[in-house]
Amino acid sequence: MKSAETVKLPGISQRIETLLLPAAREARVDDVRIGLGYTAVLLDEGRLGVAYTFRHEAQGGCCVFEGLRPISGRPASDLLALIGSSDRIEAAVGLACANALANRSSEGVQEGDVLGHLGLRREDCVAMVGCFSPLVGPIQERVKSLTVFDLVDRPTVVVRPAAEAADALPRCQIALITATAIINHTMDALLHAAANCREVAVLGPSTPMLPGAFGATNVTLLSGVVANRPKDILQVVSEGGGMRQFGPCVRKVSLRIPGFNKN
Repeated sequence: MKSAETVKLPGISQRIETLLLPAAREARVDDVRIGLGYTAVLLDEGRLGVAYTFRHEAQGGCCVFEGLRPISGRPASDLLALIGSSDRIEAAVGLACANALANRSSEGVQEGDVLGHLGLRREDCVAMVGCFSPLVGPIQERVKSLTVFDLVDRPTVVVRPAAEAADALPRCQIALITATAIINHTMDALLHAAANCREVAVLGPSTPMLPGAFGATNVTLLSGVVANRPKDILQVVSEGGGMRQFGPCVRKVSLRIPGFNKN
């Protein structure tokens, strides 16, 4: 069966693919794991990237990946091209490949949790698109208000339906946006809605540490991971684990985007 339609838009996904294509042509895929929580891509020279698996949106019945066969051994450029796919599983494979190519120790990368790099103020209203539970309490202690936008069955005052994010972002000073918005192609619309925010951070293990892809946007901070123990991460992903399980196998890193400053 043919791969799902590719969404070719002049947005974040396209910029990521364009910037990484030269490196992708020189690399080959060693292993791919499409787990229930995350997808992982390991390249032949040992680098690994992960991306969130939208398992509830998987298509194809008992076969959730209808695209390239076999996957291992292919040029990384073949997988990178999937980042624009309308199929969420394919797009996750594409983003995981991008992260394997992009996420490494480099100049400007800062170690540690994202909270240590956010310029939070007591008067700030914060919008968190995607629920990062470990951050909720510490952020609430430092700001005026925090609203989380996610897929929820029973909304509360703090946790609201994801569809409300676009209307709320213009009223916030800080926007924390999950990198999974790259996979479901909502990132560009969310960044547009966050145009007036002082700080816009893209975060989570799915984040590509690629400042060039975000340089023309209002993103101020990228916060993701760099794999230290690729083989261990592959096992965790295959066994349905997530960040809590493969956390000891990665380093949390953040990177400031130069050139954008809104006081």
